[in-house]
Amino acid sequence: MAKSGALNGRLVVLMGGSGFIGNYVAQALLERGARVRIASRNPEKAFKLKPLANLGQMQFARCDASDRQSVERCLVGADAVINLVGAFGGNLRRLMGEAPGWMAEAAAKEGASAFVHVSAIAAEPEEGTEIEYAAAKKLGEERVLAAFPKATILRPSILFGKDDNFINMFAGLISALPVLPVFAPEAKLQPVYVDDVAEAAVRALEDPATFGGKTYELGGPEQMSMMQINEAIAAAQQRKRTFLAMPDALSATFAALPGTPMGSDQWKLLKQGNVVSGEFPGFAKLGIEPKPLGLFLDKWMVRYRKHGRFTEALNG
Repeated sequence: MAKSGALNGRLVVLMGGSGFIGNYVAQALLERGARVRIASRNPEKAFKLKPLANLGQMQFARCDASDRQSVERCLVGADAVINLVGAFGGNLRRLMGEAPGWMAEAAAKEGASAFVHVSAIAAEPEEGTEIEYAAAKKLGEERVLAAFPKATILRPSILFGKDDNFINMFAGLISALPVLPVFAPEAKLQPVYVDDVAEAAVRALEDPATFGGKTYELGGPEQMSMMQINEAIAAAQQRKRTFLAMPDALSATFAALPGTPMGSDQWKLLKQGNVVSGEFPGFAKLGIEPKPLGLFLDKWMVRYRKHGRFTEALNG
């Protein structure tokens, strides 16, 4: 455990901490000597982190974010809070709109020194666009700041990481199919490394005097279209693939069908793109240099190549 630092020995509660980003945030906190309580509907998903913690440094709490009493119980004794709760299904207004407000109120009542709310660039949707997910995210930001004015709001673009559900979903399809459709092929994204976002959250928590009460948009160092992302993945797998740009009308119809991997809200969000607006500070103000997808892609795609790590030797 770290011997010094703003978070050393402090109890930080990660709401929704058993998910993809929570894994990285928890590790950054443990490295700083913080005590971490992971509050989640399924906290056992984070049990793999136990070996990284010292005795008594990590706690787990079962929490239903849609239940206010459950939320309040999980925040008892919190010195700081990071909210990572996010979803595309269920009662989005309650989960991502109202619940963050309950968290912020409980944190303030407990005397927490800092609150970080991880939102999304989607919280500022295009004019005239009706997206339930975006509306819920925006409400969540408003409720958090109303209850905890010095909270820090983080709005990341699409997150990527070795174990994500974004790059790996496309990687699996590309490894299996010779021809693939690409929805919203020209839509621009600004993929952001999950470790960089985790570091941003922890730095904001460490210094609420500097970062509190502000909103940060977090995007990676490069903008890429959906077509470019698919092509980059195929190249890293050393596979030749045919990508078909799908018309918007057909894509929207597909997204509206039940059981598809992309819902209507996700389609609308993808179509409008996901890049920083430039109206808010970003990684630079947090002292972080974000890493590009290309820095990792070749290494991560080895397992998707036809002969794995032996591909280059066989081709040679």
